[in-house]
Amino acid sequence: MLKETYTLNNGVAIPKLGLGTWFIDDDKVADAVREAVKIGYRHIDTAQAYGNERGVGEGVRTCGIPREELFVVSKVAAEHKTYEEAKAGIDGTLEKMGLDYLDMMIIHSPQPWVKVNQSDDRYVEGNRAAWRALEEAYKEGKLKAIGISNFQIGDIESLMETAEIKPMVNKILLHISNTPIELVDYCQKNDILVEAYSPIAHGEILNQPEIKAMADKYGVTVPQLCIRYTIQLGTI
Repeated sequence: MLKETYTLNNGVAIPKLGLGTWFIDDDKVADAVREAVKIGYRHIDTAQAYGNERGVGEGVRTCGIPREELFVVSKVAAEHKTYEEAKAGIDGTLEKMGLDYLDMMIIHSPQPWVKVNQSDDRYVEGNRAAWRALEEAYKEGKLKAIGISNFQIGDIESLMETAEIKPMVNKILLHISNTPIELVDYCQKNDILVEAYSPIAHGEILNQPEIKAMADKYGVTVPQLCIRYTIQLGTI
């Protein structure tokens, strides 16, 4: 599994399984990255919002694996809804991580976090501005792929009205008890690869006896069952 990849709509290969680094402290995350790489992970995911890009970059640079063999991702802060903010954020991430390029960078959310589920404003113009900054960095070779996260169908359609480059990925909350099939189908029909974050539902699925019984039936752990579920949907 760790060696398997999907191909993005620009021809770039992305490992199917990635290490998420949310909630790992900046002073501990380099060790986590090095250990993950040691057991076979090649896809490492961070974000400006996680506050650990520096440590992830250190782990990438010191893990003993050639840079080109790793797929490193970060995310434009959800609050960056101007071209200038997004552009500065992209350059800041590269500098903080000590890397010449990222394999992918994505818009973390169509809305700033304080507005999620609190406002009908989908920040259409702000997302278009942030996307323009990503497109520019992509053309300059700073990013090998660009994408979005937590975007609904309407958000994607609004973005595509002015985008020059189609998003390569939409990263969404997807697990056994939260599977937005309509959104997954829409993305897949439009050649946007879906990435499933929190496949074990922030750990909550570990406490579900029905899921444990199903995992036992197949002779696997609950996380293995959950990850296989998302893989069989064709998602990262």
